[in-house]
Amino acid sequence: MDLSVVVPCYNEEARLPASLARLASFLEGHGGSFELILVDDGSADRTLEIIREAERRFPYVRALALPHRGKGAALAEGVRCSRGRLVLLSDADFSTPIEELSRLEEAIAEGADVAIGSRAAPGAREVDQPLHRRLMGKTFNLLVQALLLPGIWDTQCGFKLFRGPVARQLFAQLHTAGFAFDVEVLYRARRSGHRVCEVPVRWINSPSSRVSPLRDARSMALDLLRIRLRR
Repeated sequence: MDLSVVVPCYNEEARLPASLARLASFLEGHGGSFELILVDDGSADRTLEIIREAERRFPYVRALALPHRGKGAALAEGVRCSRGRLVLLSDADFSTPIEELSRLEEAIAEGADVAIGSRAAPGAREVDQPLHRRLMGKTFNLLVQALLLPGIWDTQCGFKLFRGPVARQLFAQLHTAGFAFDVEVLYRARRSGHRVCEVPVRWINSPSSRVSPLRDARSMALDLLRIRLRR
């Protein structure tokens, strides 16, 4: 299996059909063997129904249904079930277009173990990001750099490519179930000696982002402290 694509889904009935159509078209023309793992994180809408229908329609789709625990927990289960030589993690809205995959694949081919899409690296293009979310992201990143990951400018872009064995190793150890899971995974990657490469990508803001500047900022900051104390 050349590529596993793992997508966490939580109350995505509005966005998921269009995302799946675009993703299926891309993967079928990408070449090589692949699988698409869709993980429902205990959605309260028709998300799981849409995922099950995709599983019946496409032979390469695998559907997983979990109780609601958070994005990190959903991805950990999806990665655990993956079989690919490479594992791509992407948000369901594909704010980073799937066509940017080639940039991450190039970084892996050049020796990286983990290639992360970045909205902050030179050459990145960020479209329609509201000012308050820019400020939230920059503030969070300053904390991340000060506490855990100096030199990485964007840990939270939801588009990351791993060598398969590295992904399965890192996510098997994951403790953070919520949005700060990225930081723990990258921190563990560095501590394990894996090479992490930050790759500039195009990113288009989704108006229906799940991250709340007020509700989630505090819990993410607490997660950073827990990760630091767990080192």
